Amino acid sequence: MEYMTESTDRSPGLILCCECGIAVSPNPANICVACLQSKVGISQGIPKQVSLLFYKQCQRYFQPPGTWIRCALESRELLALCSKDLKLRLQKEVMNGAVLQQVFVVDYAVQSQICGDCHRVEAKGFWRAVIQVRQKTLHKKAFYYLEQLILKYGMHQNTLRIKEIHDGLDFYYSSKPHAQKMVEFIQYTVTCRYNASQRLISQDVHSNTYNYKSTFSVEIVPICQDNVVCLSPKLTQSLGNMNQICVCIRITSAIHLIDPNTLQVADIDGSTFWSHSFSSLCHPKQLEEFIVMKCSIVQNIKHGADAGMISKKHTLREVWVQKTSEMNTDKQYFCHTHLGHLLNPGELVLGFDLASCNLNDEHGNKMNSEFQINWKLKELNMDTDDERQYQDFLEDLEEDEAIRKNVNIYRESTIPVESDDDEGAPGISLAEMPEDFHISHDATGEEDASMMI
Repeated sequence: MEYMTESTDRSPGLILCCECGIAVSPNPANICVACLQSKVGISQGIPKQVSLLFYKQCQRYFQPPGTWIRCALESRELLALCSKDLKLRLQKEVMNGAVLQQVFVVDYAVQSQICGDCHRVEAKGFWRAVIQVRQKTLHKKAFYYLEQLILKYGMHQNTLRIKEIHDGLDFYYSSKPHAQKMVEFIQYTVTCRYNASQRLISQDVHSNTYNYKSTFSVEIVPICQDNVVCLSPKLTQSLGNMNQICVCIRITSAIHLIDPNTLQVADIDGSTFWSHSFSSLCHPKQLEEFIVMKCSIVQNIKHGADAGMISKKHTLREVWVQKTSEMNTDKQYFCHTHLGHLLNPGELVLGFDLASCNLNDEHGNKMNSEFQINWKLKELNMDTDDERQYQDFLEDLEEDEAIRKNVNIYRESTIPVESDDDEGAPGISLAEMPEDFHISHDATGEEDASMMI
């Protein structure tokens, strides 16, 4: 009798799937993996619909537990936010190491809900810091330029509210650091100065905490591009003896000026401006239309030994122009311009007639007072306050010879008499003025005159 040895290599038996009848390894469910995956869902407990909270006023999404963030549509940030809201388990181990995988669709619904910051903004008077930007001008070109820069660099994102008032803008913020960042941006953009203050709103003596409201008052210089300004003599001396009458060609963190008579340029920062402040002589509504009659390039420009930088982008020209409103007359105006590289005869230009403008400037009035007339008129003893109109009449009298024929003009002995060498300049000749005429007034209007020859 022989004994047979049992083989040590044993393979498990197979059973038939109760659903499809294929041979599978024995398992508690007596079913194959394919049939099990079709009947059993591994996505149980995972939500098929998820809500995203969004507030359109500030364009932010809610990120649990308590943060609101900005995300663009189809952006990586928005995908990361959706993944945090949904914990996915896409595979599961079942039946002796068998792994089930299943694909399913999750729908996200965007629901509107006001964020905490905007909710506080809707409350009356809520803010922690305010920036009051002001400029004392008749136009808003500086604010339009500032608005575009704010939009370009996204400086309005932390702003709670922007309020427009008569001479400026108010920016409201929920925190003081956001306001300080905005003030630094404005200082980098335009020439300005600011003052900061704060007011105590409430305090907790037990926790030693205080609640303040901060205010930043920003004042932009009252100068804009293409403004004609009159500098003080002390300032022009420090800038290389420039002429007092200059033109502003650009405004950044400094004021860029050019002398239209010599093409000398200079930059004035904020501290220098507020130490030697000046204003615009004319406003844009005083611009008049001229036609260029004749122009010629100035070849030899005289500069002092201590003159500053000279512009290479401009060309100095002598120009004769005439107002389009005076084309039926022969009256023309002579001037120098730094825009010689742009002007040609027959072209129309806009300019300021400083001779006819009513200037109300401290430095400009001092310049006019230096050019004293050396003649005078008789005057009745009357009380009048129209000094400016009287000065305008004297200027017209000096320029128009036809009017002077009907007026007695007398030489002012207290002012030195200049020669008549300048034939092109308007004025009264020495032959038209008797010497040293003295007038004494009385209440009756009679005068006692004596002539000294």
